[in-house]
Amino acid sequence: MSTNAYPEPTSRIEFVQTHISLVFLTDNYVYKIKKDVNFGFLDFSTIEKRKYYCEREVELNRRLSPDIYLGVLPVTMDKGTMAIGGKGRVIEYAVKMRRLPMEYVMIRLLRENRLSSEMVERVARRIALFHAEASRSNQIDKFGSIEVIRNNTDENFAQTQKYVGRSITKSQYDAISAFTEEHLNNRSDLFHRRIDQGKIKDCHGDLHLEHICITEPIRIFDCIEFNDRFRYSDTAADIGFLAMDLDFHARTDLSEALMEAYVKFSGDEGVLEIVDFYKVYRAYVRGKVNSFRLDSNDPASQHETLRRAQKYFRLATSYVGRRT
Repeated sequence: MSTNAYPEPTSRIEFVQTHISLVFLTDNYVYKIKKDVNFGFLDFSTIEKRKYYCEREVELNRRLSPDIYLGVLPVTMDKGTMAIGGKGRVIEYAVKMRRLPMEYVMIRLLRENRLSSEMVERVARRIALFHAEASRSNQIDKFGSIEVIRNNTDENFAQTQKYVGRSITKSQYDAISAFTEEHLNNRSDLFHRRIDQGKIKDCHGDLHLEHICITEPIRIFDCIEFNDRFRYSDTAADIGFLAMDLDFHARTDLSEALMEAYVKFSGDEGVLEIVDFYKVYRAYVRGKVNSFRLDSNDPASQHETLRRAQKYFRLATSYVGRRT
């Protein structure tokens, strides 16, 4: 779309494409259009569904970034001219966001060695407050049950069997499977206690370094909107994702600082009993997703994708190995 297609003047347009979105960045705003795709766990296959999930994206992300998610606008076509928020026939919908200062996103701060323990403590405080205020219900509680967790982990193991010997070794696969089974079979009290303590919440679901901007106030964005079951979880799984991501980038010092601060601000000392289980789970999922990308037809990225998948599986196994 040309610069004239947007509601406000802009000197340039940047375009980014993901597997589920088309993203247009103007001087001051971001417009995100959902693709017509259906992956089973995600269904954007009709314009009605795409509008609904645009609205859900705004609603859910306003919990942590209320001033960033501005609303949903129609994408229109009038006499052959496409516009966002224009006149004519509605052909799509777009989420409108303010642009964030990317130099303050955690992943960039970390890569430039500017991420401090004080910043991490601020993030922990914000997440602890979010978890304290997050919705819970009897329906959401079910997502902390042994049955649901086992379904999720069984799915992971089934979907990664074909990568054994490629991105994950058999010994890693066996060790992580045994660790998971031992927890679900013999440590069920941990999971039941978390439900009883009200720790199963409507969380963020994708809480990692690329989705946190350390401004004033801190903005946390891009939560999971397309499938509630990926967002409904133990708060330990949410904070554990971020701790795992710091570990992945070889900053265990900051990972430990994050967890220490989270316990202080949340008062949730029980999180430390179960967070390694969820770190294993999160690292395994990231390894799985990167393994899926090995099946694409992009040979240029294969080496790096394989390296990342192997690194995630090694990280998952390292949590198993440090068990006491």
